Amino acid sequence: MTYLFTGVWQSAGWGTILYLAALTGVNKELFEAAEIDGASRLKRIWHITLPSIKPTIVTLLILNLGHMVSIGFDRPYIIGNTAVREYSDVLSTFVYRVGLESGQYTLATVVGLFQAVVGLIFVLGSNYISKKATGEGIL
Repeated sequence: MTYLFTGVWQSAGWGTILYLAALTGVNKELFEAAEIDGASRLKRIWHITLPSIKPTIVTLLILNLGHMVSIGFDRPYIIGNTAVREYSDVLSTFVYRVGLESGQYTLATVVGLFQAVVGLIFVLGSNYISKKATGEGIL
């Protein structure tokens, strides 16, 4: 639970800044016209706000799917200790432990390369699906 909470807290600020920046680009006249036409707040969000920030949503989704494999090094390493290592070990801490502590540089390189290739496959796959579904992507 602590791990999840710290991850949400760590990434909430950056995501908020990006979405707020996207929201400032939405045309205010569209909201005024929808309000005059009698659209409720939910309909204005659904038909004006979400389509206006759809490129930002798609881009952040694709990039976050690429980061799914690379969980990160700092949180698992700080929270984990020898008592819970077999439950908290992720690829980045495994690469550190095997490569730097054990001196098996080739194995650490192969695992790191595997992690990068799987992340690239996730980015390219999610971009392909996004282009087919919405017509928008990052590449």
